[in-house]
Amino acid sequence: MSRLILLSNALLAALLSILPVSSTPAADWTVPVAGNIYSVDPEQELRIGRRAGSGLSWSDAGDRYAVYIHVDRPATLELAFEARVPQGTSRLLVTSGDQKWPVTLTGAEFQKHAIGKLEVPQAGYFRLEIQGEERAGSVFAELRDVLVSSSTEGLKVDYVRDNEGNMFYWGRRGPSVHLSYVMPKEAKIQYGYSELTVPEGKDTMGSYFMANGFGEGYFGIQVNGPNERRVLFSIWSPFSTDNPKEIPEDQRIVKLASGEGVRVGEFGNEGSGGQSFLVYPWKAGTTYSFLTEVKPDSPESTVYTSWFCEKGKQDWKLMASFRRPKTQTSLKRFHSFLENFNPGYGHKTRGALYGNVWVRDVEGQWHECTQAKFSVDPTGGKRHRLDYNGGADGKNFFMTNCGFFSETGKVGEVFTRESTADQKPEINFDSLPRK
Repeated sequence: MSRLILLSNALLAALLSILPVSSTPAADWTVPVAGNIYSVDPEQELRIGRRAGSGLSWSDAGDRYAVYIHVDRPATLELAFEARVPQGTSRLLVTSGDQKWPVTLTGAEFQKHAIGKLEVPQAGYFRLEIQGEERAGSVFAELRDVLVSSSTEGLKVDYVRDNEGNMFYWGRRGPSVHLSYVMPKEAKIQYGYSELTVPEGKDTMGSYFMANGFGEGYFGIQVNGPNERRVLFSIWSPFSTDNPKEIPEDQRIVKLASGEGVRVGEFGNEGSGGQSFLVYPWKAGTTYSFLTEVKPDSPESTVYTSWFCEKGKQDWKLMASFRRPKTQTSLKRFHSFLENFNPGYGHKTRGALYGNVWVRDVEGQWHECTQAKFSVDPTGGKRHRLDYNGGADGKNFFMTNCGFFSETGKVGEVFTRESTADQKPEINFDSLPRK
């Protein structure tokens, strides 16, 4: 009996040896260049030549571009371009880490051009850098897609997938992140107070560090250019539109007051309403205090007023006071957020510390906010971009986004910071400037 079993086992082994060995079939991904490419050097930002439907076209040999792609595990990838060369032949140099591939392209129609094999040693983002070396025509090439193929089992590849909802624009801006503060449920809140610090090196071009957000508006600081920074306070109109000229007269935001040097006007494109801003040289590494009042002034309208100052100085500067019609509310949905508003700088990391957060009710009682819920916009929520994070570190909350770092925050997580009860705001409300 045992001899028969041995013979059967031997026969089975022989049969298995001649059967074909199955392998994981290759999976393929098409990464559109238009939503996933950046200029490496900041001074080239305005010279990115992307045409609708065709991707990147360029002629300067000094220009360098980078495409960022995320993998969820170590992987072996086969890479190629979907590209065309309008005239003649071009040669590109493609690099990723210490791996380099010279790529020759020819042909006036879009077609596949192999790059080579890339070993990605760990989960996270990898970067393909592209530079033109030789060209016969007026441009090096038109790059439409990066083609990725892999037999790595279970591999998930993430990138800005398509332009639905103008996602190439939003994806290049990067994910916006938010902290929603846990407030007392029963109290009517009149004031929101928070402190914001942008660490040195995190004050990246295009950043908006929003300190005091609420149901009808937002208040924070921006990096608008190499030599210009602003404080910004805005209120949405109750009339929903991206064009401020469409707002009916009885639903327009009305300016009641503004501080010295503050410019007041309208804004659009992301809702519409009243906006105020002050060109102000705020500094990274310095902590600033932000105070917002929300107070009904009739059964049909509410007044919103905001001030800021450098922490500890108590020289509060009035931003503006706005009346919002068809609204009667206290301060609700108190939150902070972090965003990049310049799509040319979505590959640069930014971040901020949000600390000593308090709200004050209509009875004059302060309540400390030591918990905040983390969230991200659809750019991150739908996995077009995964470079966002947030948390609590000692007495501060923190948020960071963009730059294609490989840590991804957990949406819906509630963070708890250490109490700063010994730093409860001491504000003389009667002396605050209101005109």
